[in-house]
Amino acid sequence: MMEYLHTMVRVTDLDAALDFYCHKFGLKEMRRVDNEKGRFTLVFLAAPGDEERARESKAPLVELTYNWDPEVYTGGRNFGHLAYRVDNIYQTCQRLMDAGVMINRPPRDGHMAFIRSPDNISIELLQRGEPLPKAEPWASMPNTGVW
Repeated sequence: MMEYLHTMVRVTDLDAALDFYCHKFGLKEMRRVDNEKGRFTLVFLAAPGDEERARESKAPLVELTYNWDPEVYTGGRNFGHLAYRVDNIYQTCQRLMDAGVMINRPPRDGHMAFIRSPDNISIELLQRGEPLPKAEPWASMPNTGVW
């Protein structure tokens, strides 16, 4: 048997990362570990609706790893991406845009969009169920940057 536990993402500014992942994107902090000897902090995040399953160790988490000593991380795009299913991709993208998050690949098809974290980690958003009907401004919105 094998069980998926979490995906680890290294972050350079823990406050900026938590602002993005929790306040703007909507994940919930489940636990935090400060390791004085190793000089790092781990913060484990769950998707809304997964909190109870996460408390029972039954939901996958995102682990933010913040090393206290400054480091430069390259290749954020090489990481791949995180992916989340959302109830309404248009509402989710609008909420993120209103919070100042750039939509790199708009949900022109009513099904899929991409955004990036402050550390350039790509996050894919997928519409739950069937794609929504195409709608403006999304249908004609161009891509911005990379994802």
